[in-house]
Amino acid sequence: MKIAVISDTHMSSVPAWLDEVYSTWLAPADVLVHCGDITSFAIWSYFMQHENFICVRGNCDWDPQLADMLKPMLSRKLGPLTVGVTHGWGPRPQVPVAVAQAFGAEYDLVCYGHTHVRDWSVVEGVQLLNPGSLGESGSLALVTVDKDGSMSCEFVHAV
Repeated sequence: MKIAVISDTHMSSVPAWLDEVYSTWLAPADVLVHCGDITSFAIWSYFMQHENFICVRGNCDWDPQLADMLKPMLSRKLGPLTVGVTHGWGPRPQVPVAVAQAFGAEYDLVCYGHTHVRDWSVVEGVQLLNPGSLGESGSLALVTVDKDGSMSCEFVHAV
C-alpha cells in the first residue's frame, strides 16, 4: 500500500503546477492524507478527486465551509496500520511531542503538519511523519506499507 501525505498547502486557488504533482505523486497512491492548513474550499475540492482522501483542519483553515466540515484529529485503519492524522498545535519545537502524546503508542503512524519541517521519527514510541509544506517548499511524503505493517518513507521535492 502507498500513502501520500501532504500538509500546509496554504493556497487560495489551484496553481498550474498542482496538476503535475497530483498526477505524478498523489493520484497513484492508495490513500491521500492532508494534515491541515488546506486554507481554501477550492483546494479541498481539488483533492476530493482522490477516491481515498483524508483531511483534517489546521490553524489556518478559517474558511467557514472547511472549519465546519473538518475535524482537528482523525483516526483511520489503513491496511494493517492504525493511523492518526492531525495538524499540530503550539510552539513548533514542541509539536512532535504534543502530537505523539495526543495519540499514544497504540498508533502505528501519526501524520501531522504545522511546522513545515519534514520529520520521520519515533517520539515516545510513536512513528511520526510530517511531510513538510507542499505550498511553501513543494514537499510531500510517500509511505510504503508492506503486508506485515512495516513502513518506509520517501520525501519528495515535487515542485
